[in-house]
Amino acid sequence: MNRGSQGGGCPDAGFEAAGCQSVLLVTGLSGAGKLSVLRALEDLGYAAVDNPPLPLVDRLVAAGGRKIAIGIDARTIGFDAASVLAARDRLRAGPAPRTELVYVWAEDGVLMRRYTECRRRHPLAPEGRVRDGIAAEDALTASLREAADLVIDTSDLPLAGLRRLIETRFGEAGLGPEGMTVSLVSFAYRAGLPRDADLVFDARFLRNPHYDPVLRPHTGLDPEVASYIAADPDYAAFLATLRGLLALVLPRFVHEGKKYTTIAIGCTGGRHRSVSLIEALAAHLRAPEGGGWRLTVTHRELARQEEAADPRSPHAAAPREVQAQEA
Repeated sequence: MNRGSQGGGCPDAGFEAAGCQSVLLVTGLSGAGKLSVLRALEDLGYAAVDNPPLPLVDRLVAAGGRKIAIGIDARTIGFDAASVLAARDRLRAGPAPRTELVYVWAEDGVLMRRYTECRRRHPLAPEGRVRDGIAAEDALTASLREAADLVIDTSDLPLAGLRRLIETRFGEAGLGPEGMTVSLVSFAYRAGLPRDADLVFDARFLRNPHYDPVLRPHTGLDPEVASYIAADPDYAAFLATLRGLLALVLPRFVHEGKKYTTIAIGCTGGRHRSVSLIEALAAHLRAPEGGGWRLTVTHRELARQEEAADPRSPHAAAPREVQAQEA
């Protein structure tokens, strides 16, 4: 990972340079995947600088160039949340047209398992319990999470899915200053709601392929399952209502300055009805008549099952532990 002016990011052009055109401050909880985010950004051409002393952040950006991603967390010299927010505000007042704060997060139980597997000490509890370190860091960074432009929950997000999310949102075809990315997520209610969802819809009233022994082993990605669900007499009206609602609210979200929004649809098992509806909604929103929105699509329960079934995965026996064990 770049530690200064190497490789495709902000070259050392002196402080008189115009500054980076895109600045991402990446922070969050230790073990949640911040380094994975920085590496994905580095592959997109960002100069990725992890954990510089906080007073050097302005100098790194002032060095000029095109785009830079800076990792900041509890290990950072001079770290405190108010100082990070002050640095972000200074950068936004400067020449860089796009400065965003990204916060990477995961559930306490997931972080505990990751630390147990990798046998690392938590930076805020080097001699104590990992649980205490997680709680202390959560409190220390709470205001950053509230102020973040984007909160990424990696609790159930496979590493490949995290990379796709970063590529979609920050790649060359990603957001412009006025753009917005829409994330569509299918999920199982019995496994809990997606924590970052802005809008949640319940598909459990539709006919359930689970009770058809032929369709049960398949998913909402299969045409025969999608056709079975679409044959429900209320399916078309429900989908049309969703499309109409989103046609109203998504442009208003953009008007209010939102850069990202997450729409979640749930059913009982997260394999059939919610998956099919998310796919139908994605096809509509991508099309010009649906707004031509930039999308990411995640089928949460299918991703968990795929990760658990992969014999190459270190988490093959534990489907909830799907994210890289790094800060």
